[in-house]
Amino acid sequence: MRIEVWSDVVCPWCYIGKRRLETALSGFEHGDEVEVVWHSFQLDPTAPRDGGGETVAAHLAARYGMSEQQAHEMQQRVTDLAAAEGMTWNHHASPYVNTVDAHRLLHFAGHVGGPALAAALKERLLEAYFVHARNVADHGVLAELAVAEGLDPQRVDDVLASDEFADEVAADRAQAQAYGATGVPFFVLDGRYGISGAQPTEVFAQAIAQAWNESHPVLATLGGDAADGACGPEGCAL
Repeated sequence: MRIEVWSDVVCPWCYIGKRRLETALSGFEHGDEVEVVWHSFQLDPTAPRDGGGETVAAHLAARYGMSEQQAHEMQQRVTDLAAAEGMTWNHHASPYVNTVDAHRLLHFAGHVGGPALAAALKERLLEAYFVHARNVADHGVLAELAVAEGLDPQRVDDVLASDEFADEVAADRAQAQAYGATGVPFFVLDGRYGISGAQPTEVFAQAIAQAWNESHPVLATLGGDAADGACGPEGCAL
């Protein structure tokens, strides 16, 4: 089974949704047969690519006409939900940044090592941003994180210095729009079911089980005793 996820690396609900999906899969008996593929989505394509020095709290305060303390308190509610999923965040200090280069690197990772490598880099980027409040628009930070996942340093630098994989990022955004996804995280199970938002783990578990059962139907056996009129390893019923 295949689960596709559209998300951004600076989206708090995306990180929470990722953890809840992973928890649901960990309790699913066929979890090791489920492939998770991550797709790009930018919350704000106009955000500064150099970081600009503004924190998310400061940006929220300016955008919604509140104090930074109020913005911090608003963030804290999401941070508390993250803590319930086993994560300790420092999100109030995270910079407000553009994520196109991070997404290009994720596509590069997928090109080199498939969904598994892209997923590993995705987790590393999310942790860097939410736990350590690092600037995931900075090329030095991005290169460090990518190389730590085993990607070739020279190729990483080449990708970051170019617009390579920008078309793939744009294609992901277009597909999300085609699905009608106006926000993230957005999950598509086997190309048939969509789940919007960081739903509770139980919702993911139910949806995964339903999608699996529909794609792996179990035949209903009709008739009487299975031993009647049949042959098996022990011989034939007479």
